[in-house]
Amino acid sequence: MLMHHLLYRVAERAPDTVALRWVDRDLALTAEEAVDGMERMAGALAHLGIVPGDRVLIFAHNGMDYLLAMLGTWRLGAISALVNVKYADDLAYYVDDHRPKAIIYTHDMEGPVKAAAAMVGCVSHLICMDGPQDGAHALPELMAARFAPPVDPEDASAIAHLSYTSGTTGKPKGACLAHEPTVTAARCIGERLRMRATDRSFGPTALSSSYQLVANLLPPMAVGATTNVMGKWTQATGWEALERTGATVFVGNPVVLTELLEESQARGRLPSPLRFGLSGGGPVPPTLRKAFRDVLKLPLVESFGQSEIGGFFALGFPELEPDDDKLVRVGPGTPDKEVAILTTSGTRAPIGTVGEICLRGGFMAGYWDRPEKTAETTRGGWLHSGDLGSIDADGYVTMRGRLAELVTVNGVDWFPRDVEEALATQAGVLLAALVGIPNPSGGTTPIAFVTERPGQTIDPVALKAAIAPLLPYDLAPLVIRKAASLPMTPTGKIAKATLAAEAAA
Repeated sequence: MLMHHLLYRVAERAPDTVALRWVDRDLALTAEEAVDGMERMAGALAHLGIVPGDRVLIFAHNGMDYLLAMLGTWRLGAISALVNVKYADDLAYYVDDHRPKAIIYTHDMEGPVKAAAAMVGCVSHLICMDGPQDGAHALPELMAARFAPPVDPEDASAIAHLSYTSGTTGKPKGACLAHEPTVTAARCIGERLRMRATDRSFGPTALSSSYQLVANLLPPMAVGATTNVMGKWTQATGWEALERTGATVFVGNPVVLTELLEESQARGRLPSPLRFGLSGGGPVPPTLRKAFRDVLKLPLVESFGQSEIGGFFALGFPELEPDDDKLVRVGPGTPDKEVAILTTSGTRAPIGTVGEICLRGGFMAGYWDRPEKTAETTRGGWLHSGDLGSIDADGYVTMRGRLAELVTVNGVDWFPRDVEEALATQAGVLLAALVGIPNPSGGTTPIAFVTERPGQTIDPVALKAAIAPLLPYDLAPLVIRKAASLPMTPTGKIAKATLAAEAAA
């Protein structure tokens, strides 16, 4: 099945149900109206000469036109290529990488878009979502013209979606997702999360992330539920938007989920009728899951995925976990994929043993124009995550951290997550991150950076003493530093490579 065919099926069953809502403008489209918008978008792109296989770069803030641009591109058989607007300074790199024929953008991105297009020279059409601009088509005019789209190619094996990796271990790579395995994954995700047509999913993180695709867009669409997107989230306005839209599912990252927790505590209640939160984009501290359970009485479901999958390695259930010792677990794999822990020799690791988390059965078609990187990541028929973890007797996956972020201290491997989660249990600590810095003796010094909760003060010496009994490491070499803030990636992860470079400098 194809991604956009999910919308056709909803329009056939329940044409008047609200399929898409842009929260910032309170603009909603029924399933029937969304299909009409998708067809008009496909017709507009076809009028400009876009054909199956062409890349259409969407460089914009979250909004309704963003959703319709994705859907219209898929309908045409072309590839929607997504780049976060926070990468405006590096846009030429992305344009040169996948060489789009058209760029659809919001008016405030005119400068970087035109500069990148001029530098690379492959772009035939610029399309501004917000109206006329010099050298660009006005999307409202193209949509109003109602150009007839060509016949749907209906190629379920075709690449539909190209989104970029976070680039934590090198230059970002474009992961290419085909229609069929991604739709199957989305259906399995929806079933795991027990989504129904009455649900209203709400996602404030960037649509450029494949996490939004497989958590907030396709699973709700598969069951006829409503997808809400928000472009300008703040702790207070986000909480109010959840309440106003009657959201039942909140799809976020640990940062916005923490803000939901704090705002709900300040107001004395949850936005109604929220039934669970879903986290992705980075590990969830057990302290956050515990606070959701004990303070909010709300399940916090953790997911573990990557741009390369079009789904998840592991996903929890929308239910409360009573056992504190199990809060660190993500969940089991989904039925459409096989997940295993592999040793360095490529064999399966024993139950409970730490190794590389790998997957087979429905992952990316490959990295765009990077056959060697594709072969390396998919060697042996497995998608290699580069993440370390284990699988227990229940089949639940527990993440330990990125292999590239492992810190070796005096010959002992430290898992940064162990230290970070121990720090997170201490009063006054808001965020924590551990990195390794080369020292003059040739070894590695572990440095933990912590930020303070508003109105609270941390004593690094006391903090180090407090976490020592919680960890299996000799903490004598550990240095704890306070920081006003930690560098973050556009997807809400702590940018450890940036942090390590700043510390080394």
